[in-house]
Amino acid sequence: MSQSVRIKYINLVQKISSRLQAAGVDADNATLEARIMSEADAQEVPSHGVRMLPPLLKAIAEGRVTPNPNIKIEKELGAICILDCDNGPGRQTANTAMNEAIERAKKFGVGVCLAKRTTHWGRAHAYASHAAQAGFIGICTTNAIPTMAIWGAKKPVIGNNPLAIGIPLGDDKPIVLDMAMSQAAVGKVNTWLREGKTVPGNWGIDAQGNPSSNAKDILSGAVLPMGEHKGAGLALMMELLTAALAGAAFTQQLFANDNSGIDPDSTKLFVALNVNAFIEPHQFYKNVKNFLLYLQQEAAPFHYPGERGWQAGSENKRIGIPIHTEILTQLKTVGIYF
Repeated sequence: MSQSVRIKYINLVQKISSRLQAAGVDADNATLEARIMSEADAQEVPSHGVRMLPPLLKAIAEGRVTPNPNIKIEKELGAICILDCDNGPGRQTANTAMNEAIERAKKFGVGVCLAKRTTHWGRAHAYASHAAQAGFIGICTTNAIPTMAIWGAKKPVIGNNPLAIGIPLGDDKPIVLDMAMSQAAVGKVNTWLREGKTVPGNWGIDAQGNPSSNAKDILSGAVLPMGEHKGAGLALMMELLTAALAGAAFTQQLFANDNSGIDPDSTKLFVALNVNAFIEPHQFYKNVKNFLLYLQQEAAPFHYPGERGWQAGSENKRIGIPIHTEILTQLKTVGIYF
């Protein structure tokens, strides 16, 4: 973080929101986008933070993202709905879709929302934790442009199709597993490139299909799946649970239509489970916390998924959010100065 500048969280959110409003996004949704971006930086995941603003603004200006989308329910049956998100800003539409799942879970015990015509949502963590903070188990996934090589491929053939699961703990810091199906997310490779780090040799291949520990070469080649066939298989299943189920664009079609990484026309799946339909919530929280205590005793030091992010977020909101100077330079190109 030595090349970073600390910025007050509220200032970061306000400036990002204002710039999005200037691009035509309404005030409430601009603030939601800004908050989710800034939260990623606060939790020290800069790959999915405010660095994503310039590409979003460019996509809005070019008509690839709809600043104020007409989000509508295309079809519904009981606990299930299909949402047409009109390629609106990804964080707004993903939050809307998870809310649809939550509302159905209140009524049916489970809610499922398949969101079509979406764009890049930033960080999957945001939506799984949103459900968990509301007291529901949240699950979400998406398809994306191909960035990952699988099995015998020597080039990117499928998205790293992240999966996030949020488990409520009865407070605002739930357990949240957020993982790409690749050994490391493309954004993380970008972060290591920016910070001048040498990446582990199992993260990716170069453009000729050779293993590489050079971040720049991997970004021109492909990332590799975690657990080899396991990550590849999971990425395939996430593709089928999104694009195939929606009758929408698969990874190669997304790339053919837009290779920028904004992912217009991608599909996302959101699931909410009502804990109260299974067990009294306080008993569930007690059960989970008792198991975490066991793990802490047997595997110290143990941190549950997302715990270190919550801790970093609290501290960085107190002392200022670390933003790399290269990202600050990128923000200046869209008129944001600190």
